Amino acid sequence: MVVVVETTIVWPGGGQYRPGMDFRELSVVELAGQVRRGDVSARALVEHALGRIALDNPTVNAFVAVDEARARRDADAVDAMVARGEDPGPLAGVPLAVKDTEDAAGYVTTQGSVAFASRPAATEDSILVSRLVAAGCVVVGKTNTPELAWKADTVNNLFGRTRNPWNLEHSVGGSSGGSAAAIAAGMVPLATGSDGGGSLRIPSMAAGLSSMKPSLGRVPAGGSHAPDWHHLSTKGPMARRMSDIVAALDVVVGPDPTDLRSLPRPEASWLGVLDEPAMPSRVAWSPTLGYAEVDAEVLRVCERALSAMSDLGVEIVEIDTVFDHDPMNQWLTLCGVYNLRTYEDLRSTPAWADVDPVLGMIIDGATTVNPADAVRAEDECHELNLQLVELFHKVRLLVTPVTAAAPPPEALNGSGLINGKEDINWVKMTYPFNMTRSPAASVVTGLTDAGVPVGVQLVGPQHADLVVMRSAVALENALGFDALAPYPASSAS
Repeated sequence: MVVVVETTIVWPGGGQYRPGMDFRELSVVELAGQVRRGDVSARALVEHALGRIALDNPTVNAFVAVDEARARRDADAVDAMVARGEDPGPLAGVPLAVKDTEDAAGYVTTQGSVAFASRPAATEDSILVSRLVAAGCVVVGKTNTPELAWKADTVNNLFGRTRNPWNLEHSVGGSSGGSAAAIAAGMVPLATGSDGGGSLRIPSMAAGLSSMKPSLGRVPAGGSHAPDWHHLSTKGPMARRMSDIVAALDVVVGPDPTDLRSLPRPEASWLGVLDEPAMPSRVAWSPTLGYAEVDAEVLRVCERALSAMSDLGVEIVEIDTVFDHDPMNQWLTLCGVYNLRTYEDLRSTPAWADVDPVLGMIIDGATTVNPADAVRAEDECHELNLQLVELFHKVRLLVTPVTAAAPPPEALNGSGLINGKEDINWVKMTYPFNMTRSPAASVVTGLTDAGVPVGVQLVGPQHADLVVMRSAVALENALGFDALAPYPASSAS
């Protein structure tokens, strides 16, 4: 069981990590293959994960809850299937972390909120988690998120701050920062995340991982309750490299009758992407999207991607303006209205004092939004997509920086540094593509002088997930960025 003391979580058992083994140096597919062949047990992988968590989580604070007994029991069930000659699934025995915004049976879904810390534990897994478990994954715990997953800095009043394994003094981004940090530190090889404004792409980049935000509806978000961020947020798996993300996506995409937006199952397995990685012959590069000042160091590191694409024979067309204005206000309108629905009953209670003050301000502002304002914000999504449709008549892929600034120092309390100036909106490159529901990936291109990763975002036309994934795999291979985060030091033990 888990013992929680303020923001420090202690696991009495602790597991037994295996010296010389590093989840970051083995693909998810390789690990599952070893379990399916009987070369290594699922129990051994889970014990290694629990051991790494016990050693490194006090520094990184990626996990907020772990159930050792359940993880061991579920791992033993996978091993029993192997012993009987049965196939536990393509992700057999892979330790899985679940972002604390979605349900995993037996765990409280706190959403990083003091107000929800006393909720009853979930009685069933979310659709994403249940599909990963059906494919053989073993849930080991829940990972940290900012309150209601609303911002790009993983810190909250319930569990504290998650630290970036690349530089402990810098933000790991958000809102899937706990999952990203857990993978970057080698605690688990696979995790879940969600993305309502960049929450897969931003922390993945900050933690040195690749990422994929599928088209809205590819990964169902149905279940017994309506989605929190309706038309903005998309769920998906997280791993170090695109090959593992593709393998996990292959088992979780497809419709669910409880999700009104879910898309049909793709006709072919997405694993074919790995056999034929390729970028389109012509892509657009937009360093600012037309409205964003971007830090000069970020642009310099991103230029490595442009060079790699040129070496692949890709024609790069620079586009000054993709969108004629920053849609932040419309995105905030939708974000505020969605979060008002979640916290509406809380505003008149003493618990409101524990809410993140900026989040509280946004929710208070949403009380003045009239229905027409909310519909006009949805209209903005349509208008943005029209501009993308025009662009994609000329090119097959759009490339931009993931963020306008590098993952910032924690001392800036969520703000970033853009050419030496503090800017609270250092993530202004991602949320437009939540509004357009576009498939979008991120690929790390290198490190800044502070030793934190930055990278490029690849955006495709509506439902062109395969184009984006093929391009991301090809670019990832061409760049060859495969460095490991240096922290915590125990990861090298």
